[in-house]
Parts: sequence; C-alpha cells; structure tokens
Amino acid sequence: MSEPRQGLFITLEGGDGVGKSTQAALLEEWLRERGRTVVRTREPGGTAAGVEIREIVLHHRGDIAPRAEALLYAADRAHHIATVVRPALGRGEVVVQDRYIDSSVAYQGAGRVLDADQVRDLSLWAAEGLLPDLTILLDLDETAARARLDTARTRYDRLEAERSDFHARVRAAYLALAAAEPERFLVVDAALPVAEIAADIRRRLEDRV
Repeated sequence: MSEPRQGLFITLEGGDGVGKSTQAALLEEWLRERGRTVVRTREPGGTAAGVEIREIVLHHRGDIAPRAEALLYAADRAHHIATVVRPALGRGEVVVQDRYIDSSVAYQGAGRVLDADQVRDLSLWAAEGLLPDLTILLDLDETAARARLDTARTRYDRLEAERSDFHARVRAAYLALAAAEPERFLVVDAALPVAEIAADIRRRLEDRV
C-alpha cells in the first residue's frame, strides 16, 4: 500500500503587476501533469465570505483606517485557512495560493506604515501559525510593475492606485522578508521571460512533488 501523499502549501507574492496569476496557472498545470491534486486559491477572496471582504478592502469608496484594513485581511485569512487550505493539506493536496501573510506584512505593515511585527503576529494568530512550505516572490521594480498595469487595465483597486512611494516600501519589505527566511523563499526576477520564471519555480519544486 503506497504512503499517503503529503500536502504542500505554496504561496506567490510580489507587488501588483508582477505576474503572479500567470505563474500560478502555469504551476497548477505542471503539478497536475505530475499527478497532484491542486487547490488554486487566493487572498482575499478564496471563499464566499472572502469575496465580500475582498470587495470591501479593494473596492470600497472612501478611506479605510489602516488598522481596520489589516483586521479585514486577517478575518479573511482566518476563515480561508480553516475552511479551504487546512482541509486540502490534510487530504494531501497541493495548495497554490496568490498572496498570504507576507502580503499583509508588506502592504499593511510597510505600505500603511503599521508595526510589521504586530501585523505578522495578527496574521499568524488568524492562521493558527500556518506558514507556507515555499513562498515564490516575483520581484520587479515598482515603476516597471506600474507600466505593466497601465497596459492591462483601466480601473485600479485601492492598493494598486497608491503612489509610487507606497509600492517602493512594499517591495523593500518583501525583499527584507525573503532575506530573513531564505529557506522558505524563492526570489525570482519578474522581468525575465514567463517561461524562464516557470522553469526556475519547477526546479525548486522538482524533488518535492
């Protein structure tokens, strides 16, 4: 009798416009070709309740206090991890997720200039301490990322619409997180061709799937 497969939790991080959705789709396809069951999800918005929270945090007209914003993300995370991610991992599936705790630390901690440690602690409490097995950070200069967004859409959400100094703080926070946990992070130059990025990710995961 073969041993049950172990669940694997993979998150994709980075600023807006770096190509997370593209790489998540390619990674899902590759994992399925290798016989793995994949749950592809996102935060916020990976559950029915999360869709409503996503609408508030990204499309609410008017200001949201930074601490309220952080709490809304944590509420989404608590429900999402409990009802989607942990059950999938328990079944031995691979979870490929767009954004997680590191997004809160970068966007609300650095971007909104809150206490990054407090934001991380809040997120870890919400998720009952769950950390990814691998976090793929797609790194791109914020000016280049904005240029990509400008060619792809005409409407920006609340965070995408922030000024360049906000996005510069977010990028710096991501790189600091990756430097502090090199065993968990894979940092990839998001300016590389899509196929090269996908190949780098596959090499990192080859012996784990």
